[in-house]
Amino acid sequence: MNIIEKANMEHFHSKRADKFGDSDVKALGWKNLESQQKRFEVLVEFADLNNCHVLDVGCGHGDLRYYLGEHFFGLTYIGIDLMTEFLDEAKKRYGHMENTYFVQGDFSKMEVANVDYILASGAFGYKTTNELYYWQTISKMVEVAKKGVAFNMLNQDEFPEHPLLRGHNKAEVLHFCKALNYDVELKEGYLEGDFTIFIRK
Repeated sequence: MNIIEKANMEHFHSKRADKFGDSDVKALGWKNLESQQKRFEVLVEFADLNNCHVLDVGCGHGDLRYYLGEHFFGLTYIGIDLMTEFLDEAKKRYGHMENTYFVQGDFSKMEVANVDYILASGAFGYKTTNELYYWQTISKMVEVAKKGVAFNMLNQDEFPEHPLLRGHNKAEVLHFCKALNYDVELKEGYLEGDFTIFIRK
């Protein structure tokens, strides 16, 4: 994503924060709390995350940290996000939890090491003129993660046209991920207009 696209993304979330409040999930772009939690529910089906190092790309308010803590033990969590406002809220909510870290930055440009699993919920929902961005980011996630990757996307067949957000071609994404030569699984049917990809190494 270029600097203009990042600025537009920040403006979009700032407007939603003004409308719904900084701490509301709608400030993150989610329709409601239930849709956020349903995506988390699907992500945790991915693997046994007990005693693992987990990286959350586009962590927002860090709510996935709490959800993971309710289902797994002994994990180390690192949340990355571009938005400092989101990270301030994340640190306020979950910064006290053991082995929990929040970092400001763009994952696609960061050096990351010693991560077992990488999760991304909602991180691929923004438009960019660089169509390679999505494939490059997925490839980097798979390269960095020792054990696997899970991410969700909006389905372009069901997601309406939007000035900032976008859906993806499910078949195209699945084909790309399978070409990486790892075990790939598609999950759908849990929410209208959404799908999740699991990549196990």
